[in-house]
Amino acid sequence: MNFLDGHLYPENQQPLIITAAPYAPGWIPADFPEDIPVTMEEQIQKAVDCYEAGATVLHLHVREANGKGSKRLSMFNELIAGVRERVPEMIIQVGGSISFAPEDDGAAAKWLSDDTRHMLAELTPRPDQVTVTVNTTQMNVTEHAGLDDFKGLSRGDPRLYSTYRDMIVPSNPSWVEEHIRRLTAAGIQSEFQCYNINSFETIERMIRRGVYKGPLVMNWVAISGGMDQANIYNLANFLRAAPDGAVVTVESSVLNVLPVNMIGIALGLHVRCGIEDVLWNQTRTGKMSSVEQIKQLVRIATEFGRPIATAQQAREIMKIGVFYETTEETLQANGFAPNRKGAQQGFLRKPA
Repeated sequence: MNFLDGHLYPENQQPLIITAAPYAPGWIPADFPEDIPVTMEEQIQKAVDCYEAGATVLHLHVREANGKGSKRLSMFNELIAGVRERVPEMIIQVGGSISFAPEDDGAAAKWLSDDTRHMLAELTPRPDQVTVTVNTTQMNVTEHAGLDDFKGLSRGDPRLYSTYRDMIVPSNPSWVEEHIRRLTAAGIQSEFQCYNINSFETIERMIRRGVYKGPLVMNWVAISGGMDQANIYNLANFLRAAPDGAVVTVESSVLNVLPVNMIGIALGLHVRCGIEDVLWNQTRTGKMSSVEQIKQLVRIATEFGRPIATAQQAREIMKIGVFYETTEETLQANGFAPNRKGAQQGFLRKPA
């Protein structure tokens, strides 16, 4: 992305899109019973509360009545329908992992089969986005956390800690390309989860080969453990590669969430918060609900002078429902240089 003079001025930045992740599949209800919704009505109401607090994107997972993460697509359909009825403007982003929480204490924390994950393209009502992971990688969500982050919580149990420590994201090339094809055919936007510069480079190659023909909407996922560390150098390296037309949301975990989001707000990027990413306030003196985290970001953004995106503005920025006809159109719309033609090193200037 090109940053010019004045790029830190709010009048030169897009309104801030806040993504809420309130369903917390990696925790159990007892970890934060005041804020982890369990019944279907509670889960629907949580979406309403997050929207009213200022979040326009809902990162959606589902729980069964017993509190365990649901792997039933019928439950996803029910929650999506309920959210659509109560807050129809909100962008629904289904977490492509479905539920990676272990079934029982000590069981493996793993993602579902390729065929099951492909069925997210068949959800009814249709979500606006499904998150798409790119390149198989380690997802050790414990690596940059401290012992105090899990003290008194389910993940502090040595058996559960080990399952999350050893978790892997399965995302091989044949699966990714087929998943993108199915989502596009269903009119669902692929929202790419970029774990490092390698993830982005693979996405760019898929665009250049014509595998994906749509807006480039990405999360930079800085949770370490096989993914980027939450530091400004990794983010800057990622942003230097990202084209001008991309939409980038920053995402981190534990106490890195707030400072990474503050950097994102200052730079004109977009942010994500919620108890899926962090349960504690910055001093670990208490837990902080998803709504409280959203309100905190609204306040900080307001002090920066940056307005919060309305649902309509968020849809326009993310180009929900937009797809392109050709590879060339996709490259141009996203701000990439065109594919080379013949023995050509590259492009120093983009064509007008």
